[in-house]
Amino acid sequence: MTDTELKSKHRAMWASGDYPAVADLVAPLGPALVEAAGIGPGQRVLDVGAGTGNAALPAARTGADVTASDLTPELLRVGEQRSDTKLIWTEADAEALPFQDAEFDTVISCIGVMFAPHHERAAAELLRVCRPGGTIALASWTPEGFIGQMFAVLKPYAAAPPPGSTPPPRWGDPAHLASLFGERVTGVSARRHSLRVDHFGTAEAFADYFKRNYGPTIAVYRNIAADPERVAALDAALTDLARRFDVGDGAMDWEYLIWTGRRTA
Repeated sequence: MTDTELKSKHRAMWASGDYPAVADLVAPLGPALVEAAGIGPGQRVLDVGAGTGNAALPAARTGADVTASDLTPELLRVGEQRSDTKLIWTEADAEALPFQDAEFDTVISCIGVMFAPHHERAAAELLRVCRPGGTIALASWTPEGFIGQMFAVLKPYAAAPPPGSTPPPRWGDPAHLASLFGERVTGVSARRHSLRVDHFGTAEAFADYFKRNYGPTIAVYRNIAADPERVAALDAALTDLARRFDVGDGAMDWEYLIWTGRRTA
């Protein structure tokens, strides 16, 4: 598969289902990331993998000059329609950003860049477009948390990943981020947090919701659609996962990592 074909496949995946509704479930992550990044008036801010604007919109409300970028134009259009403040919406590949070197004071990504398949390329681009002394701030699902474990459940049923790709939840591992950024950042902070999600009520409702609405889950089900036994097994595995993370009345805590660092000169 060529790189162009891979990116086209990713666009289609995130445009499937109803990702804006899923993004609304995790909306609190955006303001938390903006606060951790210290974004404020007059700063030049780039949000990579912005989706519908969970982080870009609260960043813009601080008075920052914000550009929201994403590979999937369908998500950007939703964000633009919802916008109550001024910012720029730009289609862009996280692994080949169409911006100048050192163009931004702060570069953020809220569960966005973690889904770029080639982590080294994406990290290099975040660094390139951030000015020396500027801030890079990321919110990512952890491997051990609920969403990270969901991807582990999906893996045996998914198509083989493209060569050179790395699982998305690795961005939620501080050691992996240290290997990606190394001495090119300083003043690193990495803190784990939990998001309480009480939307579903039952484990079965969660499995059905993600089966219908979340692009990566939809893609996996399409991969096994011709095998009813495997479909039933995945249904059961997702339901069991939700039960294991149930903290009462169908609510779950979804762990994520907020990581910040300053680009060295």
